[in-house]
Amino acid sequence: MKTTFTPIDTACFLLDINGYRIMTDPTLDHAGKLYYHGSGGFSRKTSEPAPNIDLENIDLILLSHHQHKDNFDHKGQELARKTPLILSTRAAARALEHTTGLVPWETHHIHTPKVPGLKITATPARHHPWWVPEFLSGKVIGFIVEYDGQQNGALYISGDTVYFKGIEETGRRYKIGTAIIHLGSVQFRYLTGFGQYTMDGKDLLKAAKTLDPQKILPVHYKGWTHFKETEDKLKAVIENDPIVKRKTIFVPPGTTVDI
Repeated sequence: MKTTFTPIDTACFLLDINGYRIMTDPTLDHAGKLYYHGSGGFSRKTSEPAPNIDLENIDLILLSHHQHKDNFDHKGQELARKTPLILSTRAAARALEHTTGLVPWETHHIHTPKVPGLKITATPARHHPWWVPEFLSGKVIGFIVEYDGQQNGALYISGDTVYFKGIEETGRRYKIGTAIIHLGSVQFRYLTGFGQYTMDGKDLLKAAKTLDPQKILPVHYKGWTHFKETEDKLKAVIENDPIVKRKTIFVPPGTTVDI
């Protein structure tokens, strides 16, 4: 069962599992706009989505959350309206059409002849510093993707989250083959100082130790002004850990790799 990964922009990428096409967190707008993310948070998009990506015939969108534009922008919302099924949070299901809301550890089975036994399980995520109330950032989930004949373990998508006990619980429950980790060290310093809303490189090292995946694919680590860890700094942190360095693959936007 061939599975490919094609990053597009931020946390938006395409998974193709034997012809069944899954998109995550659709961010497809051009660079330059200023966006309001709620609760006083603003930022500007600085990256362009990968060109020449076939956006037709998307079978499923895995949306970690709908309330922030760096995960679900205007063109992403347009695409979502044409997609037959979206899996996301319960809050997103109340706001969006043809969306099924999941809570952590809830599983949704997808019946398609292309991928026998395909199922998606929501995983916990915490998209805020521990001292900031959850309602300010809203509910977020990650995903476990499993199917019959899957090699080397499940595919894990962290969603926007800091490192916390929920990631450790995911590692206890699942053998992870490939971990797709949202990074960037998101901060709104004029609101909450240096409090992080997503993981940074040091957190990636902790997640790698906890999950012990065979492959690590970083996403959501550049392209917006509220991402406060640079790509160079992230790579320098990884460089100092030989095991994580060996497992980690930075895939250029628009490039397709087998996973």
